[in-house]
Amino acid sequence: MSGVNSAKHVWNQKLTCQVHEIVGRINGRFGTLTAVPIHHLDRSLDFHALCALYAVTDVALVTSLRDGMNLVSYEFVACQASKKGVLILSEFAGAAQSLGAGAILVNPWNITEVAASIGYALNMPVEEREKRHHHNFMHVTTHTSQEWAETFVSELNDTIVEAQLRIRQIPPSLTIKGAVERYLQSNNRLLILGFNATLTEPLDAPGRRGDQLKEMELKLHPDLEEPLKKLCSDPKTTIIILSGSDRTVLDKNFGDYNMWLAAEHGMFLRFTGGDWMTTMPENLHMDWVDSVKHVFEYFTERTPRSHLELRETSLLWNYKYADVEFGRLQARDMLQHLWTGPISNASVDIIQGGRSVEVRAVGVTKGAAIDRILGEIVHSKGMKIPIDYVLCIGHFLTKDEDIYKFFEPELPSEPSTFARARMFNPIRTSVPKTSYNKSGPKTSQNKAHQPLSTLRKRINSHSNGTAQMPKIHDNISVHEGSSVLDLRGDNYFSCAVGRKQSSARYLLGSSTDVVVLLKELAGASTAS
Repeated sequence: MSGVNSAKHVWNQKLTCQVHEIVGRINGRFGTLTAVPIHHLDRSLDFHALCALYAVTDVALVTSLRDGMNLVSYEFVACQASKKGVLILSEFAGAAQSLGAGAILVNPWNITEVAASIGYALNMPVEEREKRHHHNFMHVTTHTSQEWAETFVSELNDTIVEAQLRIRQIPPSLTIKGAVERYLQSNNRLLILGFNATLTEPLDAPGRRGDQLKEMELKLHPDLEEPLKKLCSDPKTTIIILSGSDRTVLDKNFGDYNMWLAAEHGMFLRFTGGDWMTTMPENLHMDWVDSVKHVFEYFTERTPRSHLELRETSLLWNYKYADVEFGRLQARDMLQHLWTGPISNASVDIIQGGRSVEVRAVGVTKGAAIDRILGEIVHSKGMKIPIDYVLCIGHFLTKDEDIYKFFEPELPSEPSTFARARMFNPIRTSVPKTSYNKSGPKTSQNKAHQPLSTLRKRINSHSNGTAQMPKIHDNISVHEGSSVLDLRGDNYFSCAVGRKQSSARYLLGSSTDVVVLLKELAGASTAS
């Protein structure tokens, strides 16, 4: 048995004396004139001598109590190509994680276990020795310093690429002057505006900051009242307020304007002078609502300052005002309850906001509803002139940002000198979209293109509880909404409000920037 101090360390003098004493006692008891059981080399060996010693060794014993990367075990395995010796390794050694499968792991504090492992290693069958050695040898020869360096550099490059991609996803800020100039040059304009965090009063407005009840009450920004009236009075401009809020909220804030209101992500529609209509697909299943509602109510009770919003096509649990860490823990717990219970087999989407959880039926998105909304507007107004300017602004969740992409396919791939006759020759086709449920992704045909004549629903009116919702006209084409679009690339402005990353073309910092933009558009509209 040989003991080698392979590293060039300055040993503790007391420890050195203790080792010499133990070696001398063992050799004195078991040694002879011609041989001693332990050869203790209290010095460093050169590289070739050390490799030779490793190569002739039957068993290597490494009993570190604490270390980082133990190179002795790797060097031993690398030198055992022919002899295939056994490695006994401390479970506290750094190499135990990588060579533990082929080595015999021991607790160095357990002397009996170490002694038994030495005996087992010396008497180990040849087949097992080869198998253990092969496992460790393959690890040592494949996980080299060169391989580690290449992997590290590759991952570093991947990180740089990912960072660049994230930067590319940040749209530029909107140039208001350019948007206004294009607005003036167009003949039929469409303005699609979100509500919450887009047209609402800022949270730091007097009397609202820190008051949860007032912050929860959505109110139109007071500086937008006059600009919206001017824009609504322009016969060349059509305005749609597209929001996830319910109908009563939109009625309260926009009932006095001449515009279109699309509530609950576009599932309900009305012109302010008319009655509410539904655009919900006929096959929209809502049998999951009651069970999800019970879960939401349970977590609302156990999470102080959280609240539940009940809508006809979705349920939303908001913990914006709750303690941040506790709210996140509760949201995580809620998702587990939902997946294992109420929605395990339901066709629903779960949308996680910054501090909210929303459950909707599959297909309920703003992008899915906009084609049906446009179809009704075109038919109602008898629109003959193609829409040649679209401004879409909102603080939308990622799930709802499909509305930004809705208009992108309508843009001509090459500049053309004439407008496409889309009104009477619709060529837009539905695109399969991917939705997610418990079992994973599934492809479903876009529900936005269901015939509007099949979308009639008898539902309770929000005003009297008994009225029947008006029917949507039977003679509206499936694609009539998209067919009236005739957009050039520089006449389409999609703007995300207050979001760093978005699929929109441009960014607006806050609702204050929206106020500035709409004031400029209103002023230009009045002047023209």
